[in-house]
Amino acid sequence: MAEAETASTEPQARHIVYCGEWLEKNNPDMHEKLYSEEALQASLSTLSIDARKRAEKDSAKKEAKAAAAEARDAERRAEAMVYIKRVERNKRKYVTAVSGLEAHGLDLKKVAKDWGKKFATGSSVTKTASGTDEIVVQGDNSDDIFDIVVDVLKVPEDNVECIEDKKKKAAG
Repeated sequence: MAEAETASTEPQARHIVYCGEWLEKNNPDMHEKLYSEEALQASLSTLSIDARKRAEKDSAKKEAKAAAAEARDAERRAEAMVYIKRVERNKRKYVTAVSGLEAHGLDLKKVAKDWGKKFATGSSVTKTASGTDEIVVQGDNSDDIFDIVVDVLKVPEDNVECIEDKKKKAAG
């Protein structure tokens, strides 16, 4: 009876399947062992002819789908505009709002944090009235942000537009 209890508490071996991309990045030796050309040919040779044809057809479909998705993403990025808006708050106080960066595959929170450090100001991600996210940076940093967006973040210059938004004076 004591032997049965100890046997059930011992850890059991597990078979874990990893994503190929993750494995390639984190354990290249294991990735090479599982996904090398020789390993793939060896596993394909054990398949029947019909199964091999299906596998080739499936892989061709996956490649075509991936290429189409990449082309769509590239087209979407090429058309996506980034708007840098300088908004006047009080007298000589400004904030700079940047919207449209998420379409270029950028993490807005990380970019906002980096800009906050670079300009030594407050910088945050906020929701606009239309429901999209934008980065708001305290101060008039629109020219510097334009340069960073084009040079560092690699957004085409034609896709970046600077807007100046003046506060309306009260009628009186």
